[in-house]
Amino acid sequence: MKQLLVACTLVCSLFSLQLFAQDTLRNKKDGDYVFTVVKDIEANEVQNQSRTGTCWSFSALSFIESELVRTGKGKHKLSEMFIVRMAYIDKAEKYVRMQGKLNFSQGGAFHDIPYVIKKYGIVPQEVYKGLNYGLEKHNHSEMEAMLKAMCDAVIKNRQGKLTTAWKTAVEGVLDAYLGKVPESFKYNGKKYTAKSFAENMELNMDDYITLSSYTHHPFYESFMLEVADNWVGGMVYNLPLGEFMESIDHSLMGGYSIAWASDVSEKGFSFRNGLAIVPEDESALTMKGKDDKHFNNAGAERKGSQFDTPGKEKKITQEMRQEAFDNYSTTDDHGMHLTGIVKDQNGAQYYIVKNSWGTKNDCDGYMYASVPYVQYKTMDIMLHKDALPEGIKQKLGLN
Repeated sequence: MKQLLVACTLVCSLFSLQLFAQDTLRNKKDGDYVFTVVKDIEANEVQNQSRTGTCWSFSALSFIESELVRTGKGKHKLSEMFIVRMAYIDKAEKYVRMQGKLNFSQGGAFHDIPYVIKKYGIVPQEVYKGLNYGLEKHNHSEMEAMLKAMCDAVIKNRQGKLTTAWKTAVEGVLDAYLGKVPESFKYNGKKYTAKSFAENMELNMDDYITLSSYTHHPFYESFMLEVADNWVGGMVYNLPLGEFMESIDHSLMGGYSIAWASDVSEKGFSFRNGLAIVPEDESALTMKGKDDKHFNNAGAERKGSQFDTPGKEKKITQEMRQEAFDNYSTTDDHGMHLTGIVKDQNGAQYYIVKNSWGTKNDCDGYMYASVPYVQYKTMDIMLHKDALPEGIKQKLGLN
């Protein structure tokens, strides 16, 4: 998003920062949150993952797209479904190798994106849209069920020995639903393969790291994050909460955006209201009905006075974070993209969040997450290693 010097109207949306640069924004049309932009990082247009569990691909690729802009490679829309397809191939192989003792679903993690790009490359979205099954919007329910049923049949091993055909069968299903991956393609007048396109974009995936903050592992070391969708076995660097948040702020203020994995099942997470908050008084918010269109009922209607006017939020500690993770009240729900920082009229800081649920809220698909929410409910983040403060890089041995 680029800010232009034009006066802002009352109905301000984050995506509309391209149009408005008088930096006062609101979380919704009739809301009393008035935000001033502190830092705004350019991002591509908001996408819609629709009825799929592929937020990890949408959010991480949105992050990579902003990285391409930051590094001078220009604006490119990359294919989320290429990542999804290639991850499914290796996920199926690992699921069968582990005789079904692995989560096989639409979910994934940020680690999948470097893994796929390093192994298979990447293609533009116009080359591989992944809509080959008669629908205009993504819906992977049938495909997922078919793939898992096939893999489960292979694991039963009725013949006493696995055939040489089952991997081809899995790829056939992926070809049928998402389309065959072209061996080569033309883009902007040049011919590429998926690997050569990634090389041309100078995407060095070794430059990208993930961070978290939990006490069940030593700080300043790496550990494998214990979430079901981490089928790759990706490692995260562990930081104390204070340095974790320092890394987020330093990154964003330095012009580096961040891929953000978070729990979105809390009452205070409301896409409709354009906010993710942790009210000091939980009775200030209510959750009504159910909506499993997104994740862990994240689409259910949220109401309450603190969605209309800023109020006090809980003070989050390292111990609160850990307890929430240990007792499953913080779960690995959703991946999003942090693209900047704002402050409300009281001076409280929030992060600009680009979501992948389309643009049908007053923020055109964006929302604002408070510092307490990010402290409390973040699972992990992915960022460029050079975005870290120098002292933290040294502590992690990244120099």
